[in-house]
Amino acid sequence: MEFDFQWLLLGLPVAFALGWIGSRIDLRQLGRSGRDAPRAYFKGLNLLLNEQHDKAIDAFVEAIQHDPDTTDLHFALGNLFRRRGEFERAVRVHQHLIARADLKAEDRERAQHALAQDFMKAGLFDRAEEAWRALEGGRFGDEARLALLALAERSRDWPRAAEIARRLDRDGSFAARVSHHECELALAADAAGRVDEAEAALARARQAAPQAPRPLILAGQRLVRAGRPGDALAVWDELRELSPAAFRLVAEDYAAAALAADRAAPARDALAGLYAEAPSLEVLAALDRLDPAEDTRAARLAAHLARTPSLLAAERLLGTPPSAWGAQGTEALRGAVARAARPLNRYRCAACGFEAQHYFWQCPGCLSWDSYPPQRIDSI
Repeated sequence: MEFDFQWLLLGLPVAFALGWIGSRIDLRQLGRSGRDAPRAYFKGLNLLLNEQHDKAIDAFVEAIQHDPDTTDLHFALGNLFRRRGEFERAVRVHQHLIARADLKAEDRERAQHALAQDFMKAGLFDRAEEAWRALEGGRFGDEARLALLALAERSRDWPRAAEIARRLDRDGSFAARVSHHECELALAADAAGRVDEAEAALARARQAAPQAPRPLILAGQRLVRAGRPGDALAVWDELRELSPAAFRLVAEDYAAAALAADRAAPARDALAGLYAEAPSLEVLAALDRLDPAEDTRAARLAAHLARTPSLLAAERLLGTPPSAWGAQGTEALRGAVARAARPLNRYRCAACGFEAQHYFWQCPGCLSWDSYPPQRIDSI
């Protein structure tokens, strides 16, 4: 049987046409699916910018269905779940990413970082700690150590906190934090009756941050409890020179230690010099303890109130006999009360909270009419 070449000539164009049509159909499908994913993605971004989070999540889910291998879409969706407080869904998204065998090492580390943040926000601190530890040594290493430090402080694991802080302390920026950790260890040791351990912890605290005031405060308090007020005064004198502001925290204890050590006169001179440089109620109370005469105390309070008006000083002055105030004290008391009452001498809009010294029929803030109650804040 002979082969008819005419059929070959007719069949080739037909086969070519069918192949061309089939290829065009596939390209259209690919183009349509390729366009659908970006369209859903940009729709999600637009909804996210418009604070329509629920619809944005739906759009991102649709985009992932069209292109399940796109990691950026997964990250966007997981972060959006976390921001909305849907931590379980965020965890599932990031765990799915980590489980993918084809994920790049950089994206895997990024997913681990996002997972650690999910656990932190959800309050699952044990799982967060495990997730953060997996990030140590990588590009998120410093952030992981900071998070682990926060977790150790939250759980009051002071040895672990001090260890992590020392590893972070490359330029001295964590020295004060290490000092606080050692102070906490000293307090715990004292509470358990381990005196030597407490002293060693305070020594490490001083070594970590020589300028930190807390170790000196604790050291003085320990000496007072040990019945050594004279030694406590020496430590707190060092504190007074190092940090006058922090010394206020133990100013009254300083006066009590001075009385116990029979060193009231030099302590009074030291406190008077400190008060002259930086007036404060704490130092004034310490002076009152060393010189408790009622008239002298009232005069000191009146002078302080005239120099530094405050309601606390006014309240303490009211606790002294009015006959000891003098004209200066009475005027200072009136000035302190007026200063404290000034913010209350205003009208407040009930609609937006805008405050003004004058009454307005129309609020200058929100333009509402009759929104100001006809009474000042102090009377509301």
